[in-house]
Amino acid sequence: MTKKTGIDSAGGSEPITLRGTLSLSEGRELLETVKERIRAGAKEIQIDLAGLDGIDSPGAATLIQAWRLARQKGGRLRLSGARGKTAAFLELIRESFPPPAPPLRPSRNPLAGLGEKGLVALAEIRAAGRLVVEAVYWSFIAPLEGRGLRWKSLIGEIDEMGFKAIGIVALINFLLGVVVAMLSAAQLRLFGVQILVASLVVIGFARELAALMTGIVVSARSGAAITAELAAMTVFEEVDALKSMGQNVSRFLIAPKFLAIIVCLPLLTAIGFVTGVAGGFALGIFSLGFTFNRWWEQTLEAVTTGDLLQGFIKSLVFAVIIVVVGCHHGLRVKGGPRAIGQATTRAVVQDIFLIIVADLVFASLFYFLA
Repeated sequence: MTKKTGIDSAGGSEPITLRGTLSLSEGRELLETVKERIRAGAKEIQIDLAGLDGIDSPGAATLIQAWRLARQKGGRLRLSGARGKTAAFLELIRESFPPPAPPLRPSRNPLAGLGEKGLVALAEIRAAGRLVVEAVYWSFIAPLEGRGLRWKSLIGEIDEMGFKAIGIVALINFLLGVVVAMLSAAQLRLFGVQILVASLVVIGFARELAALMTGIVVSARSGAAITAELAAMTVFEEVDALKSMGQNVSRFLIAPKFLAIIVCLPLLTAIGFVTGVAGGFALGIFSLGFTFNRWWEQTLEAVTTGDLLQGFIKSLVFAVIIVVVGCHHGLRVKGGPRAIGQATTRAVVQDIFLIIVADLVFASLFYFLA
């Protein structure tokens, strides 16, 4: 026992006992004692303040320094037994003590993380599948059973998704037709068969470009609008209000959008096909010097009903992708206004990704089965 300093340190795991007043000299000895304990491998050091009558400012500074030193070395300093003025003083300087170190995150097995992501993806797929089933039922089966269809909402959605999108779809496909014709003409000129530009343009737009480009435009326009609308209704609890009134969300919100986009996207794809071919036609007539009859004959010889059918089937699949992804993300959003923007962004990106994947699947089928 060291009465001169007022510190009793038995060593090992025993508490360090302080007596009298903790001033600068006692604080320095306390700091050295804490260092010795840390060097000896102690992770938890207890300081008994029951015999302490008071603490002056230099002594408090050394106590805080000892606390910080223990934290830096991965240990812990515990103060116990404070009473009277000592306890009141410690309460005043409590904010000066460094906060406890955050707990270390346990290392995760990469395979476990991959499995967790797989389960989340599987749950998303199941939820999307249920949404498709409900949308098909309320769009096609329920009206035949006399449960009705919201015709006013359907007409409004057709106007928004279809009629108002004609301009942008036609313009983009027309410009794309000019670009495709221009690029192909530069290559075919080397072989003296520039008239085949007409065949390339009409086949490309019939099988691929009209459906793909129109699907991407509609996903960025109508798909984003679907997600934003439903996400806002979800965040502001309008969807919950509909459920509380006994309304079926799929019938009230999803079915009109589902039917509208299935009707509109094939029609917009047809418009995109016509304007895309018109873009190639404009280049062929005004730049390449072909006559109208020659270009028209080459176009009719190249395209077949099967080519047009491919584009039509793709447009239907793309329509389902756009509306399902938009409704899925819109109804599952959680949070505030920021979450609405994040859900809309995810929906558009996922729309475009799934459209391209579906297009790849169709291209592979038609390639290997043709």
